[in-house]
Amino acid sequence: MPLIIIGIGVVLLLVLMVVFKVNGFISLVLVSITVAIMEGMPAVEAIASVKAGLGGTLGNLALVLGFGAMLGKLMADCGGAQRIATTLIRVFGKNRVQLAAVITGFIVGMALFYETGFIILIPLVFTIALEAEVPVLYVGIPLVSALITAHGFLPPHPGPTAIAGIYNASLGKTLLYGIPVAIPAVILGGTVFTKFFKKDYLNCDIPKALFNPRHFTEEEMPGFGISIFTATIPVILMSIQAIIEISSPKSSLLPYANFFGDPAIALLISVLVAIFTFGINRGKKIQEVMNSITASIASIGMILLIIGGGGAFKQVIIDSGVDIYIAHMMQGTNLSPLLLAWLIAAVLRVSLGSATVAGMTAAGIAGPLIGITGVCPELMVIATGAGSLIFSHVNDAGFWIFKEYFNLSIGKTLKTWTVMVTIVSFIGLAGVLIINAFIA
Repeated sequence: MPLIIIGIGVVLLLVLMVVFKVNGFISLVLVSITVAIMEGMPAVEAIASVKAGLGGTLGNLALVLGFGAMLGKLMADCGGAQRIATTLIRVFGKNRVQLAAVITGFIVGMALFYETGFIILIPLVFTIALEAEVPVLYVGIPLVSALITAHGFLPPHPGPTAIAGIYNASLGKTLLYGIPVAIPAVILGGTVFTKFFKKDYLNCDIPKALFNPRHFTEEEMPGFGISIFTATIPVILMSIQAIIEISSPKSSLLPYANFFGDPAIALLISVLVAIFTFGINRGKKIQEVMNSITASIASIGMILLIIGGGGAFKQVIIDSGVDIYIAHMMQGTNLSPLLLAWLIAAVLRVSLGSATVAGMTAAGIAGPLIGITGVCPELMVIATGAGSLIFSHVNDAGFWIFKEYFNLSIGKTLKTWTVMVTIVSFIGLAGVLIINAFIA
């Protein structure tokens, strides 16, 4: 019954937004309250759950989205994004821009949460597409597939690292097994997947407030070195934090690394550096730089609310005890432990929305299977991570980030983003089972 109620909620949300064209944030709040009450929560608790979900999601993401938007705007307004894009195109060639996008997504994605990496890289996606004269999603889907795959499969990303801790898995072995699984997942889910669409379908109207399509001259643009350094400061700081945490967990440097490696602090530092490198050092007055920053925040106001609404929907589902219901359903089965871990995470992902919650909860449920069956714990990490990515839809904040930043309809988001992450999930499962056949 709880799963049926969630299904009714999803259908109601689609009807409100697609048929009646109700604003996404209003629709998400209305559906969240409705589902909570249908699941048996008192009205007062339902409102409290919605507030907690909205506040919890925005509490984690508001600073990241805000500082990320500022960095992206400063990078675009000074020509830094164009410089990086033109250099990548020159090195890889216009015919291999998808390869450039995938490599960039992997490098950034291994250190950053998906949302953080997306916000940092979205100006580059727009600029590369413009410079290479290709549709935005032709570049965007491969890059995002690399980001989300790293989110699910590869340490030192925080998600797989945390799951590895639950399974007592070696991070080095997890990475060793994860890379050969991740590469085909991204190739098939990212680059090959785009070939199934006509190029016109991969076009989208870039939100004008998020991107300035101005073409800069060679003299107007900052150098490649300073552009890439400023843009990747968050990646550098978070990578340092991850390395210290993994290699020297008792180091006296760890508290400092945790502080500077926090996504919000890392992005804040990057913005402060960008104010100089992309602003003052380029001859701009401080007021002109601040105008760019103000414009960047104005551009993401509704995006923030919609993402918060998605978080409210997710929280209502969690607070109503659906995860416990699913855990009981999954007990007592004779499936392969790798398949079972993937399946538990997949069901939780579809039901709860959050990949991180799905992966961590599934690991807690499937953890005892390692001692009982002797299955490889590193492959359990990847199987769980792969399951946690499947079929992202309207109860997932990642779905709304992709939809809003690429300015897509719900239908087009389902056909692109949802199908892409599902392909990545199934390829991840297949890769795990193949490797297990060789090492078992």
